[in-house]
Amino acid sequence: MQPSIGSSGPKPAQSPDDFTSILKGVATGAAATLRSGEGAAILGVQGSLPLQSVIEQVMAAERTLQAGIAIRDKLVSSYLEITRMQI
Repeated sequence: MQPSIGSSGPKPAQSPDDFTSILKGVATGAAATLRSGEGAAILGVQGSLPLQSVIEQVMAAERTLQAGIAIRDKLVSSYLEITRMQI
């Protein structure tokens, strides 16, 4: 017995709207994390937030920024690779 064709094939790709909404959500979350880290630093300088909380939020913002930079570098590298392809 042969399996039917297409029954276990690859799933269709997500629509551009789905990918765009995912990227928008990631960017919004990253911006919120960076704002939170900045706000914690300001409150820490004013002395109204414990040092441990300030460090945790600033480190989370730093990790988010580093991840964003790494993603940007990969996107630029991929774009340059695509532009070097011969058609």
